[in-house]
Amino acid sequence: MYTSLRTYVHNGSLRFCATVKESVVSLRIPLPASVGSHPERCDRLSYLRYRSASGPASAADADRVLVAQPGILEGAGAFDSVARNTVRSAAEQGRHIEFWALDRRSNCLEDNTGIASGDTAKAVGYYYRGEQVAGRTFGGFLTSGETGWLAHIGLEQTVRDQYDLLAAELPGQRLRNQKVLCGGHSLGGVLTGVFATWDFDGNRATAADAGYNQCRGYFALDTTISTSLDDLQGNSGDLNGSLLPEGTVPQTGIGYAAVQAGLRTGVLPRFLALPAVLNPETMNLLSIAGLAARNAPAAQSELQAALPATANLEITTRTMFSKDAGVFLSGKPTIRDFRLSNAAVLGAFMDDNSAPLSFIQSSVGFFDGGRIVDKDFPVSHDVQGSPALFGKELKAIPDEAAGPLYTWRNFDRVGAADDPVHRPSSGEPFTTAGKEVSDMGELARSLAEQPLDFTEDYFPTKLVTDIEQIEEVPLAGKLVHPEGVTANPAITFVAGDGILADHVPADKNPVILPGYQHLDVLTAAAVQNGGGREQTAVRLAGFASGS
Repeated sequence: MYTSLRTYVHNGSLRFCATVKESVVSLRIPLPASVGSHPERCDRLSYLRYRSASGPASAADADRVLVAQPGILEGAGAFDSVARNTVRSAAEQGRHIEFWALDRRSNCLEDNTGIASGDTAKAVGYYYRGEQVAGRTFGGFLTSGETGWLAHIGLEQTVRDQYDLLAAELPGQRLRNQKVLCGGHSLGGVLTGVFATWDFDGNRATAADAGYNQCRGYFALDTTISTSLDDLQGNSGDLNGSLLPEGTVPQTGIGYAAVQAGLRTGVLPRFLALPAVLNPETMNLLSIAGLAARNAPAAQSELQAALPATANLEITTRTMFSKDAGVFLSGKPTIRDFRLSNAAVLGAFMDDNSAPLSFIQSSVGFFDGGRIVDKDFPVSHDVQGSPALFGKELKAIPDEAAGPLYTWRNFDRVGAADDPVHRPSSGEPFTTAGKEVSDMGELARSLAEQPLDFTEDYFPTKLVTDIEQIEEVPLAGKLVHPEGVTANPAITFVAGDGILADHVPADKNPVILPGYQHLDVLTAAAVQNGGGREQTAVRLAGFASGS
């Protein structure tokens, strides 16, 4: 079992002494035979368990246990910072809570051997050059045709997995109802709402097995506790064109039976992927970039030269790192023509002033070291269009190919005395200290170190189509407790610049987090600019202690 003990350090000085213990827990809970042939390792459910080192060893003796469902394309490792910060905040309040970050079944398909080596060159060699790591050779990224069993991994299996895991780890419904807070990030809020309304024994007359009676309360991280995608879809009406690019999720207007037939036969893709930008290879690339940024953040990146010029990687990097449409179409210059530090590469992929898609944006600082200009691709740098899809921040890009080494100014150095304050053509700063909340080092560590990784490379299509077609899903005797969504107290967090920013759910009385992006509710640093404490963790710990 993987175990990690960490004492938090910020800016080189010890700020808080509470130590958080992390471990991987894996249980054998087999899939039903009806899903068909699948890898044996997928008969296990796993989660990252975070707890105070000074607290009880048994979860049953903790004051509270927070159980978190990830969002679309997310794995358990995405919760690393918020989990640690929340556990520590509770300990400082005299309470011992645990935070369990769940991994869904589909994460079993990933091969993280190269990342787990801890060496960037070995990781590149493993995934792209046929080199062995730990006696293994990479078998390639899977195709939809190789994952037939994912056609059966939808709402019913996902909520059943959470129920079975809780029942195995915390035997006794009364104990769960006293101790457990259920919640999640992004799509995880919807999955929590569905879980709350589910009847797990098929008998509506008995309520002890109902999902809401497995929880004492709910928490929503830039989402809402709901059985609908309405809040995540925003004003566009569907996930395509709001949270995800057009074509990522198959159209469901053909009806539930037709969608299921398409998934079973392989006519429809069994996991969410596009030919470029969003697919297993590019999700894995984020982890490689995180590994390089963790190991040598200030060193000049060698990834541009080391990675092969595959169609996917070329189109993806052009999409992520083109100044305008002319550069994208001509391919000159590409990211390979720039001198970038490892941290700057990761920032280009994930920072809110650079990354084109809102759901992978975090506020980790800004480029430095050379001339920075407006980034007008794939949309105008002032993000005209859907803020739920592209985010709200001004987009920027380095402008001197084969020039200076572009470095990364961490979130807590934005606005410092030596900050040159890069400005777009419109004149105002690209960013300010109040807009930066996440630490580049922590983001890199979460991407590279976690034994259950940050991303979910093979997100099951059926899971999101089931939710989109929830009125049509044949779930007689299952989704029958609508009162469950409001049966327990809840706390809702909304990123001030995130995907809910243009349609804040006022009826949820949310905690608004100024300057936060969609991922920042998970990745924000424990100590914020100005010295204040990170409010997601502080408020969530307080809610857990008082609920």
